Amino acid sequence: MEKNEILKHVDHTLLLQPSTWGEIRQICDDAIKYQTASVCIPPCYVKQAHEYMGDRMAVCTVIGFPNGNMTTAAKEFETKDAIANGASEIDMVINIGWVKDQKYDLVEEEIRTLKAVCGEKILKVIIETCLLTDEEKVKMCEVVTRAGADYIKTSTGFSTGGATFDDVELFAKHVGPKVKIKAAGGISSLADAEKFLSLGADRLGTSRIVKIIKNEEATGY
Repeated sequence: MEKNEILKHVDHTLLLQPSTWGEIRQICDDAIKYQTASVCIPPCYVKQAHEYMGDRMAVCTVIGFPNGNMTTAAKEFETKDAIANGASEIDMVINIGWVKDQKYDLVEEEIRTLKAVCGEKILKVIIETCLLTDEEKVKMCEVVTRAGADYIKTSTGFSTGGATFDDVELFAKHVGPKVKIKAAGGISSLADAEKFLSLGADRLGTSRIVKIIKNEEATGY
């Protein structure tokens, strides 16, 4: 697969706590130069990034990040605020405790609530696969499908593990036909990126792929 084709699927990401505007601006510049799918940045920089880039690049941000155990009302407010500031894609973290308690109806309703706020804008649902059993992952494929989200996403990159080939394969077997897959966390090479795409991923959340193409040290998310 050509590098340019891989880049079209990359959400060029910087979510580290000490990230400065200068660093965010640099990934915005890189995203535009290398024509990634979006930049994925903290909510506090969404307005600034949108004003800086205009319509040249989609702005993605994260909601309930990274733990997911905020109230639905708090996540709803965050989502409305992000969209008002110029976000065109929202990556939300589910309440993993609810999954462990098998409160799947609450998880589904929360996703529906945020999708209603997003409207035609893209909603990706982070289920943090490293904390779930395969049975719970399959159940979440069903919940995300029913709730009408656009993507199911593997990981925040801030827990005990990131995307795995097995999880993307599992998603591909169990999500509905309208739900796409985002692999995120620990994607550290072009070969891995290509394999994730071949297994069914449509988006890749990573900071490393652009760094590799720029011949920089591929560290980070």
